[in-house]
Amino acid sequence: MFRVGSGHDTHRLVEGRPLILGGVHVAHPRGLYGHSDADVVLHAVTDALLGAAGLGDIGDAYPDTDPQWKGADSARFLTETVARLNQLGWRTVNTDVTVFAQEPKLGPVKAAIRTKLAELLGVAADCVNVKAKTGEKVGHIGRAEAIGCHAVVLIERA
Repeated sequence: MFRVGSGHDTHRLVEGRPLILGGVHVAHPRGLYGHSDADVVLHAVTDALLGAAGLGDIGDAYPDTDPQWKGADSARFLTETVARLNQLGWRTVNTDVTVFAQEPKLGPVKAAIRTKLAELLGVAADCVNVKAKTGEKVGHIGRAEAIGCHAVVLIERA
């Protein structure tokens, strides 16, 4: 038995925060604003896994109204979600993510994000794909005001 899940997240870029994408620190003068570390890649993948398993969304599982998640490393959201799915008899087959960012250019860090995602998901690197798209200077992404991510995952009964 297989299930597909889809996740999306967007955060605005601000001064004074590190930029973390897919658990990887990316050199950039601005980072993403949020209650946790605001890692849009890990948030989107976590959301996709929760959706595939019919477990709601990341806001249900890790609400930003809960002080325990203030400044949290988003890798924790993903690893706890993977463990929860494993306990329910699910395992990740593969994931495909698209990061939307006018800046910085993500070509140099896509491989590192892929490797980190594979590690966190407990799958081989060839089961993870990372793409990067610009906003073509249109909208909040194109004006480099925000970064977004869309993720699709496939899970199967273990």
